[in-house]
Order: sequence, then C-alpha cells, then structure tokens
Amino acid sequence: VDGVYTADPKKDPTATRYERLTHDEAIAKNLAVMDTAAFALARENRIPIIVFSIAQPDAITAALAGEGKSTLVVP
Repeated sequence: VDGVYTADPKKDPTATRYERLTHDEAIAKNLAVMDTAAFALARENRIPIIVFSIAQPDAITAALAGEGKSTLVVP
C-alpha cells in the first residue's frame, strides 16, 4: 500500500488515503495497516511512522523528503 486508507483500497474503491493522522486516530479508527500494539508502542515512545509503497522508484528518498504518496502517522 502507498499509505493508510479508510478501508482496504483493493476491496473498497471509495477508500481514501490519509495524508497525516495521529497514533490515537489510527488506533481509534481501527486502521489495519499495522498491528494496534505497534501503533501503541510508537505512540508511547513518540516515534513517527511513514507508511509508503517500497515498490515505487525512489520511494524511500521521496518519503523522507515528504514527497510522493505516503501517510505520516505522528504522536
């Protein structure tokens, strides 16, 4: 996936990608891009998460520069 979505974009064509959200929002909305415990650990340790597709060319560079498709999950 290229970010965190409201639903599985492969199953729900109306799913929309979040540009930015908090760990609390991800947990409250039960967004299944990663385990809830991992979101909670990242929140407790104030670790931001960038969710992006590694399959895209230059994906890591773009994500770190705040470019391309991704979702930033912040404390």
